[in-house]
Amino acid sequence: MGNNRRVALGFAAALLIITAASSLGSSGITPGDTALIILHRIFHLPPAEGIDPKNVSIVWLLRLPRVLLAFFAGGCLAVAGAVTQSVLRNPLASPYILGVSSGASLGAGIVIISGFTLPLAGGFTLPLAGFLAGLITVFAVLAFSAKIDKSMSNNTVILCGMVFSLFVGALLTALSAVFSDDLKRIALWQMGSFALRGWPYVRLIVPFLIVGTAGIARYTREMDILTFGDDQAKSAGVETGLMRKVLLIFSVVLSGAAVSLSGVIGFVDLIAPHGARKITGSAHRYVIPMSFIIGGSLMVAADLIARTVISPSELPVGAITALIGAPFFAWIYFKRRRGA
Repeated sequence: MGNNRRVALGFAAALLIITAASSLGSSGITPGDTALIILHRIFHLPPAEGIDPKNVSIVWLLRLPRVLLAFFAGGCLAVAGAVTQSVLRNPLASPYILGVSSGASLGAGIVIISGFTLPLAGGFTLPLAGFLAGLITVFAVLAFSAKIDKSMSNNTVILCGMVFSLFVGALLTALSAVFSDDLKRIALWQMGSFALRGWPYVRLIVPFLIVGTAGIARYTREMDILTFGDDQAKSAGVETGLMRKVLLIFSVVLSGAAVSLSGVIGFVDLIAPHGARKITGSAHRYVIPMSFIIGGSLMVAADLIARTVISPSELPVGAITALIGAPFFAWIYFKRRRGA
């Protein structure tokens, strides 16, 4: 089977997963009814007979936007993870080592503590502050890496990212200790959740998704070349330092948007690219879309478990992905050691 067909089948499977996840919950709605409701609202078809108007509201206003946001956020993180692993040539790398999560957490923590609200942003002040703080942190990491090493070698970027992540994380810890009354809200945001996220959040993530994936898709050939090492890439005419910076910025646009809208949810960006490479091989023109499909589907499944396993209460989505991802991380690490 060709990779184009694998990607097409992956998208078809993702649509089934989205429909199924939109059906499951405290109100029993069949996947068939859910599909009819979605088609009715999208294409303005006549409503099907026998479907309760209450179920239409549940699917369209509550479940579907939450599931779509989870799918888009998981896809963004997965694509960003695929880029980071390839550019840094490290199978255990993720966008979080560049300071995205720590920077976004600090920005969100400042907004929670201060209660500051932007006049035009309103309720989106928190995710906007998280995105900008995460972006600023990564730009600082890249600028510092370029000052130390003009070629921006992989080890330099990783070490600088770890240093900045620890520093920004220490700032957030200090703020949380001083303003202990807001500690619970900050901790809940850091654990990640898609609860009470409606269509405005879905519309907010789409522009970042389009910009980030379009920018990365433009440089899939250069990513293939970078995996062979800097010397081979330079001999092929690729400016490794500039290309590494451009690709990392696009990956941060994706991961920053996902983190700012859903909180810190780890391991999806680590797991999905490995699964994609198992299915399609190493060519990034196929790894990128397959990573998006696997990451989005994994996030939808994790969110479904989080909201149904102890219903009507919810578990943090980040806890579910960590339970899956931590053993996977250990397996990759020890497999790499055995290979070495």
